[in-house]
Amino acid sequence: MPVDLLLSMTGTTYVVRLDGREMGDTDAVFLQFYDRLKLPDYFGWNWNALCDCLRDLHWLPAEHYVLVIEAADEILPGDPAGQRLLFGTLVRAGRRWSRTRRSDGIDLSRLVIVMTCAAASVPDLRQHLRACWDAEGDG
Repeated sequence: MPVDLLLSMTGTTYVVRLDGREMGDTDAVFLQFYDRLKLPDYFGWNWNALCDCLRDLHWLPAEHYVLVIEAADEILPGDPAGQRLLFGTLVRAGRRWSRTRRSDGIDLSRLVIVMTCAAASVPDLRQHLRACWDAEGDG
C-alpha cells in the first residue's frame, strides 16, 4: 500500500495505512509499523521502542500524521494482552501528540489515528480502546 504525502492549508500531512489482517502476531505488528512508517534502523522491535518512535516521528518530513488502521478488530487474534499493549501504545502516542503546542500557545493534534473494523466489532473495539484510554490516564 502506498504512503500518501498530502499538502493541506496548514502544512504537510503524512498518511499511512496499516492492515490489521496482516498483524497476526507481535512480529507482524512491528513489521507493519516498521515498513509503513519507515521507522528508523535503530527501532528496537519491542513495545517500548514502538511507543518511542510513535511519540517522535522526526524522520518523516511532515507537520501532521494520520495512521489509518484497517480491520483493527483483526489485530493479534487470540492475543488480548498483545492487543492491549498495542492499543495502549497508540493511546500514549496520541496523548503525547495532543500536548504539542505552537509558540502562540495553541494546542495541536498532529497525530490522528483512525481505526476501521466490521460493524459488528465496533462495540468490542470501542470497549478495548476505552479500557486502554482509562488505564493510560491513570499512569
